[in-house]
Amino acid sequence: MKIHDISMMIHKGMAIYPDNPAVKIRQITFLPRDATAKSELVLGSHTGTHIDAKCHVFKGGDGSDKVPLDTLYGKCKVLDLTGCKEKITATDLKKHDIRKGDIILLKTKNSLRGYGRFYDDYVYIDDSAAQYLAGRKIKTIGIDSLSVKQRGNRETKTHPILIGNMTVFEGLDLSKVKPGSYLFAGLPLKIKGCDGAPARAILIEE
Repeated sequence: MKIHDISMMIHKGMAIYPDNPAVKIRQITFLPRDATAKSELVLGSHTGTHIDAKCHVFKGGDGSDKVPLDTLYGKCKVLDLTGCKEKITATDLKKHDIRKGDIILLKTKNSLRGYGRFYDDYVYIDDSAAQYLAGRKIKTIGIDSLSVKQRGNRETKTHPILIGNMTVFEGLDLSKVKPGSYLFAGLPLKIKGCDGAPARAILIEE
């Protein structure tokens, strides 16, 4: 059995989506003077690898503490979409075996160039692809970008389509993972009523 950590490392100066809070980590007690070491953490709800809760886009929607637990664990498929230059469309997804109840992770060129900084031209999911995934009734979608939708596009429906029909993971690091079948586990922090939550995500290769 091999376990792949597909979570982004949280650290000062890490890549974040524009206008999100920067990460701050301050150690407030030190060893050996103190009996224990403690740190203060400041970070946004959509920092690094994270989930989007329904209240992220729907007024009165559920927070991250209400995400169905069965969508956070199970067999999954990592799809190779590294050939997509700008966006993922329904046509791109129809080439793959996507079935009801699947956990689908999308590996794109985002993973190939790394996460040293934020790239404005990240590969995203367009409306046709979002609608196709919703129609297939998958339970979870994950992508290797900090957002599923195109930045700055106020007309896109990608966010509400996906979040309204499945659990959404963003910021996955799939750089060292080959396309194929795995066992997925992604556990977000249980924060009451929050619009998102950082998560630790892994793939288990049996």
